[in-house]
Amino acid sequence: MLRSRWTKVVVFLACLAPFAVLAWRFYRATVLFELSLGANPLETMTHFTGDWTIRFLCATLAITPLRKLLGLPDLIRYRRMLGLYAFFYGCLHFMIYLYFDKLFAWREIVKDVAKRPFITAGFAALALMAPLALTSTAGWIRRMGGKRWQSLHRLVYASGVAAVVHYYWLVKSDVRLPLMYGAIVGALLLFRVAGKLKIRPARAVRRTAQSVS
Repeated sequence: MLRSRWTKVVVFLACLAPFAVLAWRFYRATVLFELSLGANPLETMTHFTGDWTIRFLCATLAITPLRKLLGLPDLIRYRRMLGLYAFFYGCLHFMIYLYFDKLFAWREIVKDVAKRPFITAGFAALALMAPLALTSTAGWIRRMGGKRWQSLHRLVYASGVAAVVHYYWLVKSDVRLPLMYGAIVGALLLFRVAGKLKIRPARAVRRTAQSVS
């Protein structure tokens, strides 16, 4: 089922659904003059896109543990799509800030990035995702080589941490959601580290056996 082209289409459309919901709510607010975005549309759109960015980052990070724990190697076919959607919603989040909040006043934006820690962390998260999105194609894997490509794409963990820090510093008071996302990212990172530590002794044993033989 996971290999089916139609399953991939369904997942693609499901990932696009939050954007469709936001676009519909924006249309109702701006054209029909309804309160579909609440009393503070900027805050609603900012939080909505930010939440979905972190959700897709967590989903991307969860692919490898899930495929190992559930014995579903074909899940890897969906990791790139989820990662690109994380970048897509992160770009939307940033564009809402650039246009609706700052009106592309670049000097003010640079000052914000430099002086406001939560914006610095958010910008760092997006900047870390950018090279991952750029090099997500099979052509880039061939050009870079598998090992270098994998090393670069470990930046997704740093991006996840930066996104959680951005969220935590942003909300200030009710930190339950950023702490939840932080726990998820932390658990997935620990799984990755534990896997690496488990692989190293196995490699050492194989090398010892080869040298003896």
